[in-house]
Amino acid sequence: MSKVNHMISVAGRKILLALLAVASLNPVLAKAQSEMQKPIDIVLVHGAFTDGSSWSKVITLLHQKGYRVTAVQNPLTSLEADVTATTRVIERQPHDVLLVGHSWGGAVITEAGNHSKVRGLVYVSALAPDSGESVGQLLERLHAPMQGMAPDSNSLVWLDEPGAFSKVMANDVDPGELPGLVAVQQPIAATAFGEKIGRAAWHDKPSWYLITEGDHALPTPVQRKLAAMTGAHTVEIRSSHMSLVSHPDAVAELIDQAARMVH
Repeated sequence: MSKVNHMISVAGRKILLALLAVASLNPVLAKAQSEMQKPIDIVLVHGAFTDGSSWSKVITLLHQKGYRVTAVQNPLTSLEADVTATTRVIERQPHDVLLVGHSWGGAVITEAGNHSKVRGLVYVSALAPDSGESVGQLLERLHAPMQGMAPDSNSLVWLDEPGAFSKVMANDVDPGELPGLVAVQQPIAATAFGEKIGRAAWHDKPSWYLITEGDHALPTPVQRKLAAMTGAHTVEIRSSHMSLVSHPDAVAELIDQAARMVH
């Protein structure tokens, strides 16, 4: 019996060595194995009138799911400046990236998403201009021009009055959270809405879109048109524009689904 066992052991080692040799000689298989082992990092891009802290609840949920997460702090002084800030964060990630943009941040990821490390795009009630198009032109094309937000003497558009912030952005957010959101809101340069996208990354990379029904900042019908235009995988929930604050579970779930698909 010992002789038989020895023969089986030798044969098993030979088969194992043969399989390893085949795998090492097959670059496609080796690459596939490497890709399966590579995690996805999440980069979150905030919109106008907010900052990176607006993602706090979503960040906590994504950390619980095991993701490395970084929130960009956009200067909001221009589209170019925001794309630069986002690109710097993308380049610091150790792995491939799923890029997530809320509101104005959608325009930012539409440009920054062309980076070679970006595997997919998630739009959260977000703008998604086409190639060669500005946000202003996009909204005009979709018959949804911005209204009631005039720039100040420094050409900045603010939303720092609590009542207006609640009505436009956060009508379903806990009133106790509103003062904190208003306190960290950041104005955006009016000229940013006239800057054009170069190549819209959603033409080349898979995208997802969270549509918020009842949104007072970006009308739901406009969001549906944007989701259809980009060919995005779509989820629709009842929420204000600040779904990342009022419905962080739904936002984190969509991001997780997208990350799994690109991974």
